[in-house]
Amino acid sequence: MILHRHLGPYDTTAVGLGEMPLTLENNLGEATGIDTIHAALDAGCRHIDTAWAYYQSGGAEQAGERLVRKALDTWDGPHDEVTVATKVGHFRNFTDGVPTWDVDGRPERLIHDAKQSAQALGGHAIDLLYFHRPDPNVPYNESIEAIKQLVDEGVARYAGISNASVEQIDIALGILGDRLIAVQNQFSPIYRQSADTLAYTAKRGLSFVCWSPLGGYRKKKDAHKFDPFRAVAQRRGVSYQQVVLAWELAQGDHVFVIPGAHRPATILDSLHAGELELSAEDLAGLR
Repeated sequence: MILHRHLGPYDTTAVGLGEMPLTLENNLGEATGIDTIHAALDAGCRHIDTAWAYYQSGGAEQAGERLVRKALDTWDGPHDEVTVATKVGHFRNFTDGVPTWDVDGRPERLIHDAKQSAQALGGHAIDLLYFHRPDPNVPYNESIEAIKQLVDEGVARYAGISNASVEQIDIALGILGDRLIAVQNQFSPIYRQSADTLAYTAKRGLSFVCWSPLGGYRKKKDAHKFDPFRAVAQRRGVSYQQVVLAWELAQGDHVFVIPGAHRPATILDSLHAGELELSAEDLAGLR
């Protein structure tokens, strides 16, 4: 049984699918992307996370959102059970031939892009719309007021914020109130700097969604930080990725993980993390 938790009003899976690798550089093509999403859905995954900015630098914008829609349109399962989240405020560009990321938190840009997102995902209200990343050139409250407008207008049902500090969580709560349901921050064995926001969201009744829960594009020098997880995995007879995700889910009942995947086998393995109960001994070795 795949673990379900409440993400605001949504009863959805604690392990979701992070769509980004299916449309960023080095993806394996549209067919594999759709197969991966279908495999996750067929296995019971009911939480898909994408973003306006998930596309290859120099390529067609919103490729990720369009892939999600195409996968859902060609899936014959219960669509009403699936929660789709997307994000606005980021975009890709090419700098000296290198793919990079940039931010634009101006209200007019957020409103424009969110409406594009709604259309790309099928023309209905977005289940969960995140402000992707703070823009240092725009006051945070102004960006959040734009997200509020989008919820007020019915472009999105509920709101989230990503890459946010405790102070920014308070600002967003002051503007959005109970329409703010989630904070999506990076958290993993190699990135624990967001532990303060993980704890704070629990106090404020918000969900905490871990992005790059398996470490993302980590550096070789960080590899040893996964050794304790590999030891538990060997003892339990599972992949170390499952142990990492289970450890994150054990941080609180408000925690969700959205591991990325390039192919069906990867996400199918990750989904088992919700079934893995780590013992006190296991957890003691993973601090």
